[in-house]
Amino acid sequence: MNRFAPTLFLSAALLTGATTAQAALPAEATLYKNPQCGCCDGYAEHLEEMGIAVTVIDDRDLGQIKEAAGLPYGLGSCHTIEMGEYVIEGHVPLAAVEKLFEERPAVDGIGLAGMPIGTPGMPGSQQAPYEVYQFTDRQEAAFMTL
Repeated sequence: MNRFAPTLFLSAALLTGATTAQAALPAEATLYKNPQCGCCDGYAEHLEEMGIAVTVIDDRDLGQIKEAAGLPYGLGSCHTIEMGEYVIEGHVPLAAVEKLFEERPAVDGIGLAGMPIGTPGMPGSQQAPYEVYQFTDRQEAAFMTL
């Protein structure tokens, strides 16, 4: 039985790490979108697969939502998400969302401008690096490249 002990300890450590990363994510999110946008629903489905309950709201003025969130001008996308104390703009890859909640930087949120192919909710293969930005008070800075 002793020969399996290192394997069991390693497995337990890996499972604990995976649970810790998941636990950092909020249980709920609110996604604001245009009623005709199907890719936004696809993004919501990806969040739900991660165990996040998503409320989709499609009857609000997105411009006002984005302005109130403090998004930098010209870096918007088709939907805006309120999750925990952060705003997530657009089809941000889930690895960046996880990093945001693991590190919890002092920012208003993160975003990915446009609707890049291959991101959650957008079909296809990644065509170029995803330049995820962070923002505070309408000022952006690099967050991570995927």
